[in-house]
This record gives sequence, structure tokens and C-alpha cells, in this order.
Amino acid sequence: MNALKRLLPYLRPYRTSILIGALVAVLNNAVGAAGPWLLKLAVDGLQSGVTLGLLAWYALLFVAIAAVAGVLRFYMRQILIGMSRHAELDLRNALFAHLQKLPASFYNKHRTGDIMARLTSDLESVRSVLGPGVMYPLDTISMALFTLTMMFLLSVKLTVAVLLAAPLVSFTVFYLGKITYKLHTRIQQQFSALSDCAEENLAGVRVVRAFAQEDRELGKFNELNHEYVRRNLAMTRVQAAFMPVMVMMFELATVMILLFGGRGIIRGELSLGDFVAFVGYLSMLAWPMIAVGWVANLFQRGAASMKRLCDILDIEPEIAPPPESRRSELPRGEIVFEKVRFCYNDQRTALADLDFRIDAGKIVAFVGRTGSGKSTLISLIPRLFDPTEGRVLVDGIPTTEWNLSELRAMIGMVPQDALLFSDTLRANVCFGVSDATDEHFLVATDVSQINRDVESFRSGYETVVGERGLTLSGGQKGRTALARALMKNPCILILDDALSAVDTQTEDQILGGLRRFMADRTSIIISHRVSTVKHADEIFVLDEGRVVERGTHEQLIALGGYYTELERMQRLEAELEEIDEDSRI
Repeated sequence: MNALKRLLPYLRPYRTSILIGALVAVLNNAVGAAGPWLLKLAVDGLQSGVTLGLLAWYALLFVAIAAVAGVLRFYMRQILIGMSRHAELDLRNALFAHLQKLPASFYNKHRTGDIMARLTSDLESVRSVLGPGVMYPLDTISMALFTLTMMFLLSVKLTVAVLLAAPLVSFTVFYLGKITYKLHTRIQQQFSALSDCAEENLAGVRVVRAFAQEDRELGKFNELNHEYVRRNLAMTRVQAAFMPVMVMMFELATVMILLFGGRGIIRGELSLGDFVAFVGYLSMLAWPMIAVGWVANLFQRGAASMKRLCDILDIEPEIAPPPESRRSELPRGEIVFEKVRFCYNDQRTALADLDFRIDAGKIVAFVGRTGSGKSTLISLIPRLFDPTEGRVLVDGIPTTEWNLSELRAMIGMVPQDALLFSDTLRANVCFGVSDATDEHFLVATDVSQINRDVESFRSGYETVVGERGLTLSGGQKGRTALARALMKNPCILILDDALSAVDTQTEDQILGGLRRFMADRTSIIISHRVSTVKHADEIFVLDEGRVVERGTHEQLIALGGYYTELERMQRLEAELEEIDEDSRI
């Protein structure tokens, strides 16, 4: 239940609404408590010869009490449930904002389906605590206080007899509540697995169909789904036990009233009106008794879900903004690595002994075997990670001291796996650029060569590309991502094997356009193709996180190392392809 204390900051801004809602609840139950007492006066009046006119007044008052109580209950729900929706909004926004700050390592460890389950199903359970979990305790406590007060005024003995069932109610709520907490945690864990399976299959539907694995994936989903149902049925059995126990307590209290109340009437200790009113108050007390179990169930489920949300909220962002950030008054694009070493959380060294400078306005390339650390290296520049040792400087300022948003605003990054949003092609190209002009848009799409394909799209730039760019080819996605980076008019452009899905002719045209577009600005290219990097001002060869060769294309060829071997193999491949094409002709 300690996890629910974390909700207090989200309720605090709405304490005025909670106070007003509580006052309305108290007033509602105070008005409602007058009903049985009015009934007592009417019944006792019948025995003492009350007039028909007075009975009519009693009836009108009874109707008025019911009407006023109904109106007050309506406003109580409006105020408290409305407050809960706003608190839920704040919590959801806080969660999403926190997720935006979490490092890439978090997303490597947590699957998308699990995160989505926490943001939907778990948040829904927490919402029940924010709304009904606040309203019903206020309502039932005030109702129980007014009801018990009136019952004590009518008969102390009968009231004590009714309260004898209270310890059993408390024990039941405590015992079943602990079981509910454990079961709900298991349900949410299974829902996460189910959501992740669905998300993974929807994202990879082409692969599933290509390998004819529909039946296998359906079987896996069916197994997860059945386990989810089994866990929910276990919860249903526990929840089903709450109501019968509460009803049994109420029926036991009714029996006690009949026994002791009937004897009191016979002995003249109670009037018939007192007895009728007491039964009326007991019926009012039935709701608080039943609600105790229901609210306890809500709180246990909410606590289990809030614990899962706290598991995310308690993760500290690895990239913290500096206390006093700095910025470059005149961005140039100079990059310096000073004795940089980087290790992932598993302590595996990804980069070591990196000590070099990239002058502003230069075109620099990185090549190396898969896993040599190229993508990790460029991730340090926009501060997606911080070095384990050493430092990275941009325009003479350590990245750890930069204003993070300004640092990333001056960098255009195109990853190999280009992610596009389920929106129009134009919206994807203009993503993150609020002041985009048509002229700038046309230049970016021309340099990236995506404009060549637009004519074949039915709606041109207004074509919806589908989730993750599903309707586009790999080359089209890469060129769209490149256009998006160019729309930022970056001071530093980073291409992480972004042109691997385009043919060499298109690649040459793109690189030529980039050299003109990025003149006097810094460009960093990662590629396995020698043809892509050979015109760079300087080429770095990485192996196991270290720079083992560096120089121009001609200098590296003369060294006779890895780069030379790479160039020779690719030249042979190109010659073999030409021979193959000639033989077909």
C-alpha cells in the first residue's frame, strides 16, 4: 500500500475539490439520515392518532429528502470523479514525460508491450483509486458515522449487537485483500506479456507471413491468452467471496435486531417507530459494510498497479541536464574526443582510447566490422550516452555542460533503421521543424532524392506512409529520414549507414547533393561501402572500439590494412557483378 502514497502529489493540486466533495458527501448523508427518523415519527404518530394532513406532510418531507439527497449525490460524483480524471491526466503526462527522459538502455531491457500495458491497464486500475477510491471512503465513512449516531440514539444495546460483526468484516477484508494484491500483480504481468506478443506480431506481420508462421504465432498468443483468463478467473473467485461475506454479516445483524428488537418492543423498551427506524438505518449501514470489501479490493488492485508504475518512475534518467547549461554563441560543428572510454551496463567495453578531433566543416567517415563501436561512438555526440571515462566536446564545450535541447537541435541524425510515424510523408519530413518553409522542404527532398518517388504516390507528399513507414521500401524510408534531418538545417549531420538500402547510382547523387548542402558544415558518415566514404576528408577505421587506422582514402589504401582489404573485396564484387550482367546480355 506504500505505493499509493506516491499518488498524493497528484491529488494535492485538487485538495479544494476533494474538500468540497467531502463536504457535499457529509451534507448528503446528513440529509439522508433524516429519512428513517421521519419514518419513526410517522409510525409512532399512527399509534397516537396522527391526522391525515400531518401524514401528508411527512410524505412530502420524505420525498423532499430523497430529492435533495439525489441532487447532492450527483454533485458529489461530479466533483470527485471529475477531480480523479484531472489527476489521472497529470499522472499519465508525468509518466510519458519520464519515459521521454529514460536512456536507451531502459528500452533495451523493457519490451514495448510491457510498457504499453503499464500505461493503459495499470493506469486504469490506479484511476479507480483516484476516483471511486477517494469518493466511496468519504461517502461510506460519513454515512456510517451518521447512521451509527442515529442508531445509538435509538438503542445502544441493538447498536452494540450489530457491531459485533465488525471484527469478522475486518479480518475478511485484510485476508482477502492480501490475496487480491498478489493475484492482480500476476494478472498485470500476464497482460504485459499478452500485449507484447500482440505488438510484436503486428509490427512483424510481414515476416510472420513470409515464413508462414501464422499458426505458430496464433498458438503462442492463444497460450498467453488462456493463462491471462486463468489468472483473471482466480481473481474472480476471490472477488466473489467478498460480497457473500458482507451480505452474511448484514443478515446476521438483521437477525440480531429481530431477536433483541422484538423483545424490546414486547417489554416496552422500544416503540414500533423506533424499531422501524432502526431497521431503516441498518439498511443504510448495509452499503458501508458492503463497500468496505469493494473499496479494499480497489485499493489492493490499485496498489499493485501503482507499484508497477513506480518501477518506471523510480528509474533515474542517465542523462541529467547540467545545473548551469552552456551553449555555443556561434555553432561551428567542431567535435573533439578526449581519451574517451565507454562501457555498457554489462561492463562490456564498447569504446576505448578514443582521442581525436573533427574540425568544423569537414566530412569524416567511420568504417569497421560489425560491432566495432561505430554506432556507439556517434551516439556520444548528441549525448544519447555519456562516456564512462574522458569527455566529448562540441564547439569546445563538453556535451555534459551543453543545454541538451540546443545541442541536439544543431545535430541531424539519420539512423540505419529509419523510424517513420504513421502520418503523411510531408509530416514525417517536417517532423520537429515548426517553421518549415516550402523552399526548404523542396531542397531537403531534392537532396535526399525522395522527390523522385513522390510522383508514383497517389497523394504525393500527403500520402500516409503507415505505421513505421510500412508502405515504403527500405530505400524510401532511409531517404525520407535523411530529408527529415536536412529540414533541421543542421550544423552537424550524422549518417549511420543510412544509405545502405539505396543503389550506388542514387547514393552518388545523394552524396553530391549533401556535399553542396553541407558545405562549411560538419558531416559524419558511417558506412560499409568504400564508395560512400572515399571522398571524405578523413576516414577512421574502428576495431573493437579503438581507432586502428586513420587518414584519407589514398593514405589508407597505401597502409595495406583492413581498409585496403575492404576496398579490394568490394572492387572484386563489383567486377563480378559486371561480368554477370554481361553474360546475361
